[in-house]
Amino acid sequence: MFPEVLRTLLDRVPALAPAAVDGWRAAALPGQVYPALATADSRADGVLLSGISVRDWHILDAYEDDLYDLVRLPLVGGGHAWTYVAPQAAVLDENWSAEAFAERQLTEYVAACRAWRADFAAPGS
Repeated sequence: MFPEVLRTLLDRVPALAPAAVDGWRAAALPGQVYPALATADSRADGVLLSGISVRDWHILDAYEDDLYDLVRLPLVGGGHAWTYVAPQAAVLDENWSAEAFAERQLTEYVAACRAWRADFAAPGS
């Protein structure tokens, strides 16, 4: 959702467009500043990235790690998108706030992404 994170991980910002999925929410995770998409009786708003290359997918899959599963979901208004979702047991009852994240944690998160990306790009990674 945040261009700064995408630029740090992918060395570019793919095309972004507002998107939403019904039946899901951005859930808080224990001890983490980032969210997980989890089933719910609500709507999760986010962004749709387009123009993702094979290289981008490789980086994103490595970054998202084993916590998430990649699934195809129907978008509000039509179409589908691939997204990372977490098992229900992994999430908290509280919703994650993009606004609070942007205000309080985004700068440090981008720095952590930069460190991860440097390690990922290192020989032998």
